[in-house]
Amino acid sequence: MTRTRVKICGITRVEDALAAARFGADAIGLVFWPGTPRVVALERAREIVNATSPFVSVVGLFVDPAREDVDRVLDAVPLQLLQFHGHEPAAFCRSFGRPYLKAIGVEAGADLLESLSPYDDACGLLFDAPPFDGRPGGTGRTFEWTRVPSTLPRPLVLSGGLNEANVANAIRTVRPWAVDVSSGVEVRDANGRPLAGIKDAAKIAAFVEEVRHADV
Repeated sequence: MTRTRVKICGITRVEDALAAARFGADAIGLVFWPGTPRVVALERAREIVNATSPFVSVVGLFVDPAREDVDRVLDAVPLQLLQFHGHEPAAFCRSFGRPYLKAIGVEAGADLLESLSPYDDACGLLFDAPPFDGRPGGTGRTFEWTRVPSTLPRPLVLSGGLNEANVANAIRTVRPWAVDVSSGVEVRDANGRPLAGIKDAAKIAAFVEEVRHADV
């Protein structure tokens, strides 16, 4: 069986990137969309990338960016992949000459295959919960996993409300190529709400362990 890859998204601190690598994550995600508290400044992004372990991919996440915004990030931060999480046209996504992931919110009644057909050169297709409260991702909400098509033209990355309690079931249900987690591995406040961008090393370890159990 193919091993399920793991991406820890919304990294804002060097120590969280190091924890992700230490516990076996394959990739980390840096968010360059200013509409979230998980956004990372270019100087901090460089610090994180410089400290990241070898063979851990760094993914830059954008939401309907201007071209100059992506170019500015690429000039400053060595990213291996781009992730587009808005309504970016396929021509825009591929125009930077980098491998890219295209995210789609799984809306009720949407024709997912039709929505994704223009992105036939994406290195992966990321399925997430629909936008909520003005946020295109990182909402901590799940979607109905059985809505994922049984066959896709590109590798599937599953996201949306994943955590150590449900990721094994998600993998057994969908059999994705990779899983992507953000809020599900964050520190909680006194009311149980995630502290956006502040990861919990123990939660990262537990999440990766559950992924490995599901692969057996």
